[in-house]
Amino acid sequence: MSWNPALDPDIPTGDAVDAVETVIVPRARDLGGFEVRRALPAPKRQMVGPFIFFDQMGPAEFLPTRGMDVRPHPHIGLATISYLYRGRMHHRDSLGTDSWIEPGAVNWMVAGKGITHSERTDDETQTDPMPFFGIQTWVALPEDQEDAEASFEHAPKDALPFLEGEGKEVRLILGRAYGESAPVKTASEMFYADAVLKAGAKLPLPDNHEDRGIYVVDGSIDVAGETYAAGQMMVFRPGDRMSVTAGQTGARLMLLGGETMGPRHIWWNFVASSKEKIEEAKEAWRNEDWQNGRFQLPPNDNAEFIPLPNR
Repeated sequence: MSWNPALDPDIPTGDAVDAVETVIVPRARDLGGFEVRRALPAPKRQMVGPFIFFDQMGPAEFLPTRGMDVRPHPHIGLATISYLYRGRMHHRDSLGTDSWIEPGAVNWMVAGKGITHSERTDDETQTDPMPFFGIQTWVALPEDQEDAEASFEHAPKDALPFLEGEGKEVRLILGRAYGESAPVKTASEMFYADAVLKAGAKLPLPDNHEDRGIYVVDGSIDVAGETYAAGQMMVFRPGDRMSVTAGQTGARLMLLGGETMGPRHIWWNFVASSKEKIEEAKEAWRNEDWQNGRFQLPPNDNAEFIPLPNR
């Protein structure tokens, strides 16, 4: 005997039950003229594969000398990637990296046991308003990689596998999918791709990964008779052969997924398999021992930092 006290309107019915496991509607935050929509972690899903954090940044327009200005802050137990559609962002970290991220390129920062970085739109040559739009994602590291040394890797747009045909374009950002492999080295099996579909174009999901999801950046898609609009993330059941169809105005999608992991603890900018690792990182950042401690500030951006939150 089963008992269904109420039908949740967010849960699909009919044929869609077999297609979509979870629908996530991101919560929005206004950061002062700059909106961020967070899809992961969510109440219904902490992760999709190893992806534990997923933010849509913008779209926005930054005036000269004003924009994103994230002071140096720490990370542990994760790797980060910021993927831009418009604009550019300045990355500096405690390894000494000084790199700009531009549309279609990859900045892959592996925190391991600890790294500090800043993210700014501080181009002094910028004299016109700058459109800005992108996705920032964190990937949880496997337990045996949580205490590894930090690293950074950049891959330009032209180095990423690009597939096109039948009204669709797919750029593979990370991992393996559709018979291609992205150049950046990852610590676990995953895929992350930017897909642009013309109206009515069909796109199959990679079927060689345990966990799979789609975030609709723009337009809409149809899945098993249900329509999903921009700003929604769908997580699909493992093992099903699935395809999606772009709506009347086409669609831009981020495809993500991969090997699942055990639950992770997440606090502020720290991700770990144990609370003890989080507490150790909190204490190290609180001590502010940049010379001999666990964390150092970026050598070319060390005049300020974000203090440990009081929560």
